[in-house]
Amino acid sequence: MAQAATENPQEPLPLDPRTAPVPRYGLASLSDLLPAIVTAQGLEGLKTGLRLEPADRACVFLVDGLGWDVLRAHPEEAPFLTSLLHTSLGGTGSALTAGFPSTTATSLASVGTGLPPGVHGLPGYTALDPDTGRLMNQLRWQPWTDPHVWQPYPTVFQLADAGGITASQVSAPHFEQTPLTRVALSGGTFFGVLSAEDRMDQAAERLAAADRTLVYTYYAELDGHGHRYGIDSDAWRGQLMYVDRLAQRLAEQLPPRSALYITADHGMVDVPLTPQARFDVDEDWELRAGIAELGGEGRMRHLYAVPGAARDVASVWREVLAGHAWVATREEAVELGWFGPRIDARVHARIGDVVAAMSGDSAVVANEREPKESALIGMHGSATSAEQLVPLLEVRT
Repeated sequence: MAQAATENPQEPLPLDPRTAPVPRYGLASLSDLLPAIVTAQGLEGLKTGLRLEPADRACVFLVDGLGWDVLRAHPEEAPFLTSLLHTSLGGTGSALTAGFPSTTATSLASVGTGLPPGVHGLPGYTALDPDTGRLMNQLRWQPWTDPHVWQPYPTVFQLADAGGITASQVSAPHFEQTPLTRVALSGGTFFGVLSAEDRMDQAAERLAAADRTLVYTYYAELDGHGHRYGIDSDAWRGQLMYVDRLAQRLAEQLPPRSALYITADHGMVDVPLTPQARFDVDEDWELRAGIAELGGEGRMRHLYAVPGAARDVASVWREVLAGHAWVATREEAVELGWFGPRIDARVHARIGDVVAAMSGDSAVVANEREPKESALIGMHGSATSAEQLVPLLEVRT
């Protein structure tokens, strides 16, 4: 092996999956945020190593796609949010890890349930339903499956509401009845508000509605613009400026004894529109060989192998994606803690026989079977800091 490396000094070596960054489950991940908030409000029974100062009224404003790295790189577009990097949580700002994979369905479930992906069971954008043998899109919930069979645990909002904390969600009206909301973000009262500015106003009103409150509000379009135009686009920067104004609008209306936490579900990476950066499964017979179902998304792939082919699939993907991806078998990914310190039995087979997490700025696309997803510029899902690290910014009154 050493001789081959010497003869081909430009040929990259496979990345060791043991070197992939692992989310800080139990200490500083998205699944720790709500448990830390409600524990500080006096609710017992939830475990986390994250410690937050008590506040009678707490609001989480989650901005889809607002990564820690990209926020710090744009102080001019986000002066208010950037100012909080130097005043919140000890004076230097703070970052959480999203959890793996760093994608919306997984992260929102982690936020709402206070559980890592291996327990709540939404391990990616698409994942195999072992009961049907079909891929399930966990963001769109297609094909349909019973939400509370798929994710049976109560949400932190439900636990808080039962424990005397007035819980509410303030979001766009069309999210109210979605299965993802039901299994991840339900509990207390949902307030459907179309305008983002009105959403901030309503969130402030809900905070003041009782002595102990927990409010969640959400904004999606920063992520959408990043996907379509990239995080290096004027369109994305314009959205960041708007998010900054929304956050300041909410912060300026906080009632007394409040804490506002601004965070995100993941960051993002721009993937160049070049063959060198986009490995197309539909065109590469080596990457297709032995795969029954291709799950996940461009930056993080679940590979469900035909019986007996998992080891060969892992070997080929490591070779083809050498220098571009951490490739692990399911057993390796579980042992390394990628999906959390514990994997529920019902979740185990939802994880790919092989898991490929991209490094750098490359992606594994499927231009024929996934034309819309493969055309995106901004992507996320993997373990890099650009995707994993999300802000935890705080405003108190």
